[in-house]
Amino acid sequence: MTEPLRIDIVSDVMCPWCIIGYRQLLKALENTKTEHEVHWHPFELNPKMPPEGQNVREHLAEKYGSTPEQSAQNRTNMTKIGSDLEFDFNFTDDSHMHNTFNTHQLLHWAGEHGRKSDLKLAMFSAHFTDGRNLSDDTVLADIASSIGLDHAEAHSVLADQRFADSVRQEQSFWIQQGISGVPAVIFDRKHLVTGAQGVDNFTNILKQLQDAPPA
Repeated sequence: MTEPLRIDIVSDVMCPWCIIGYRQLLKALENTKTEHEVHWHPFELNPKMPPEGQNVREHLAEKYGSTPEQSAQNRTNMTKIGSDLEFDFNFTDDSHMHNTFNTHQLLHWAGEHGRKSDLKLAMFSAHFTDGRNLSDDTVLADIASSIGLDHAEAHSVLADQRFADSVRQEQSFWIQQGISGVPAVIFDRKHLVTGAQGVDNFTNILKQLQDAPPA
């Protein structure tokens, strides 16, 4: 019996290209009928982001020098790409970036219950579709509860920061592996692909992996 393809994805829930890339990859996996298992790993795009967050347009202007016109055009493009992949981006002039260290701690906890992928996808929707504040512990606990995890325990995980060291260690591991941007997708623990590659490119990659002789 063939083992499922292991797919490790290093990402941050503030990254629109992470959910775009994931949805593209999902379609490619469907196209190729690839048995697979996904493992999510933490990465902070903005580890120094204050708890109150920052307006997306202001953040992009500071970080990348984007003009308001460029920022608006990028949001329009991403919204169209998302729609084609059945994901709703609802950008507004008040859309914010948030600090995500606590999201990664909650994801670590969810992973212990076999629900990391479910929570990750719920967080993407909460941020990009519903515009919720992922810096707010109550919001995070509410999102965890919405997929069936215990609300009080989620709040407790964030209050005592019990997984802070584990998340920092895992982030350091991936940085040491040379990961400096996300999404970073690693197939079978050895083939690294960065960025949202598109359905066709992901499909070709999966076909090449299927056709490769056994190691």
